[in-house]
Amino acid sequence: MVATKIYEELAVFLAEAAPVQIMAFHPSDSTQARYDELVTKKKNGNISEEEDSELEHYFMLEHIFRIAKIRAAMQHEA
Repeated sequence: MVATKIYEELAVFLAEAAPVQIMAFHPSDSTQARYDELVTKKKNGNISEEEDSELEHYFMLEHIFRIAKIRAAMQHEA
């Protein structure tokens, strides 16, 4: 499953990261391209059920990572 790639990237990164690195993290170009492709398919109404599920995983991870970045920024400022 393609979505597991972002889970792996995120898990490895967070396991090794410091607050400054967390704030600077961005997904790989290939992961970002897949996310963009899924968003476009969703907007056009031609997304499969499996792709829609994959996109929901991206949304969830994006939300979780935003929270992590906020907390990292707070920790970095302290």
